[in-house]
Amino acid sequence: MDFGFAAEDEEFRAEARAWLFEHAEAGQDRRVWERTLGKAGWIGLGWPEGGYGNRVATLTQQVAWAEEYARSGAPPRSGHIGENLLAPTLLAHGTDEQKARFLPPVAAGDELWCQGYSEPGAGSDLAGVRTAAVREGAYYRITGQKIWTSLAHEANWCFVLARTEPGSQRHHGLTFLLVPMDQPGCVEVRPIRQMTGTSEFNEVFFDGARARVEHVVGGEGGGWKVAMSLLGFERGVSTLAQQIGFAEELGRVVRAAVRSGAVRDPVVRERLVRQWAELRVMRWNALRTLGGSGGAGAPSVAKLLWGGWHQRLGELAMQVRGATAGVGPADWSLASPYELDAMQHQFLFSRADTIYGGSDQIQRTIIAERVLGLPREPKGGV
Repeated sequence: MDFGFAAEDEEFRAEARAWLFEHAEAGQDRRVWERTLGKAGWIGLGWPEGGYGNRVATLTQQVAWAEEYARSGAPPRSGHIGENLLAPTLLAHGTDEQKARFLPPVAAGDELWCQGYSEPGAGSDLAGVRTAAVREGAYYRITGQKIWTSLAHEANWCFVLARTEPGSQRHHGLTFLLVPMDQPGCVEVRPIRQMTGTSEFNEVFFDGARARVEHVVGGEGGGWKVAMSLLGFERGVSTLAQQIGFAEELGRVVRAAVRSGAVRDPVVRERLVRQWAELRVMRWNALRTLGGSGGAGAPSVAKLLWGGWHQRLGELAMQVRGATAGVGPADWSLASPYELDAMQHQFLFSRADTIYGGSDQIQRTIIAERVLGLPREPKGGV
């Protein structure tokens, strides 16, 4: 695909850059920032025009916005899950009433979402979920536990994959439910402290939580189809913005290698060049995928590429720092005992890159079975 930017795209880019320069401020309250984005119409650029409060932008303009956002130093997004996962799913599978109810608050930055997929016994094996939902009149009663739920401590709503058919197995009998988080005594969120010292992930416990019948997406028993469709939306334009962030991290590692003198080591230089070349390949692959040329296994290939790449960059960041990589801030009076600098945080957090969002093992199995046509992996013990 010839993924070039036309004159109108560059005008759009200039508008986005100017707006971000005026409004973006590192350290802002993330909830306030979402509403600021929403008021200006910057949430939901890829949605159709339908009175949701969003601007409408072409694919190339969406890429321009994503790249400028990543370069601007703006706060991390709290509304990513609602905007880039839930919204496309509702546009594809939701009723008109569901779109009218849920899309405008996402576009305004007023309602934040989290994803209720993984469970303690069903992480990458999504079809093994055991959270149950029982129909009671106009509601479903939900009982179970979800884990690794990003930003659940901030979210107003959670889309939950639950089993509504007792005794059903694997991908049968699953339903996609929209569940309000503000249900005291019925929904409990417990932050999971990571080795970075932060707690973006959470455990979520549902103890009789209610979801309205009209908030079922795709019909009862249609959850697997909806859930798989949502995962396909997870890796779109946002992956290009992610790569802008990766490029900045790589530049930081290169500068550290120069300062420490590690760049004089030919092995280190080779690794730095390899990281740069692989990042270019990731960008070209992402552009090809956006152009519709990626094929059935494109999302899995993309995940394998960036997960391993980012993890190796974290390791290289520590290597070029040498002994100082294990040292805390220069002035301990200004930081807590567990304060990390950007590169240390990058290294520790990147250890999970090959697990979350679909582990490498799962991605390779998908490519092997669904793309290459190899025999399916045996289920159960030998």
